[in-house]
Amino acid sequence: MKQISLILLFFSSILNARFADDAVVFAGNANKELAQEIAHHLGTELGEAKVGRFNDGEINIQLLTNVRQKDVYIIQSICPTQKYSVNDMLVELFLLIRTIKRSSARSITVVIPYYGYARQDRKTTPRVPVAAADMAFMIESAGINRVLTIDLHCGQIQGFFRHIPVDNLYAAPLFARYCLHKSLTNIVVVSPDAGGVERAQRFQSHLHNLGIEASFALISKQRAQAGVIDSMKLIGAVEGCTAIIVDDMCDTGGTIVKAAELLKEQGAQKVIVVITHPVFSKNALQTVGNSVIDRMIITNTIPLRGELPTNISCISVAPLLAEAMKRTQNGESVSALF
Repeated sequence: MKQISLILLFFSSILNARFADDAVVFAGNANKELAQEIAHHLGTELGEAKVGRFNDGEINIQLLTNVRQKDVYIIQSICPTQKYSVNDMLVELFLLIRTIKRSSARSITVVIPYYGYARQDRKTTPRVPVAAADMAFMIESAGINRVLTIDLHCGQIQGFFRHIPVDNLYAAPLFARYCLHKSLTNIVVVSPDAGGVERAQRFQSHLHNLGIEASFALISKQRAQAGVIDSMKLIGAVEGCTAIIVDDMCDTGGTIVKAAELLKEQGAQKVIVVITHPVFSKNALQTVGNSVIDRMIITNTIPLRGELPTNISCISVAPLLAEAMKRTQNGESVSALF
């Protein structure tokens, strides 16, 4: 048995070395801290690259690490930062891809923890772009081989990339393990709208796999216009329960706070919200901090642009992305992580 363990350890070390030898990981300016953490889990260092600005604001890129015949991974969320806009991060990503392509890389995998423009996934009014598809066309046409991402706003975005595979990872297992460690009981999983039912049920399934049974409820919303809720109605029972709202992102925070208020009015003892992508526009942090939400759990797919209030906690997706990158590099199944 000891000999088998030593053999497994030996092959594990070979695989780790193979990733370091055959692959290079770069990061743009969208989320350097997450990229550093991913590199740490991979047992490697980020490739050296200058990703800055010329005096007129144009993006200035130069690779300082040789990528000839290497498998290259670019980590870049399409999101705003303290210093740059969402469009800056998109152009950075595009130019990084083109630079690496022209530098004779063997393959390019783009790791996009947060896929911006995802909410523009269809035409809701005449003469508007389907921006989620248009961004996919732009990124794919730059010459990439694969996309790794987390919790796309809707599943059809995978099909917007027409000729390459897209691995859409889920944060649900991370949130389920959080609930397990907190020993939560009498749980009701709540979808904040009809479109999020599949996401909430996936989370409920992960709770079940961990031995945590939970019932299900749905909030039916009527919108006056985009971002403006006219009315909400709860379908299901939450009285005396711990209600866990599951959603992919929180923007201004207004809708999720109204949902939490409705659950409290219907008798929920505690309201917890799990959010993969903390977009947090405008005064969202203050809105959530002053709300009836007992605890909001977010991930670090998007860098925070303010101090977190006491009722928000953050967990890292770095181990999940690092494992997916290892499996991709070693030709192993990524779907096992789903």
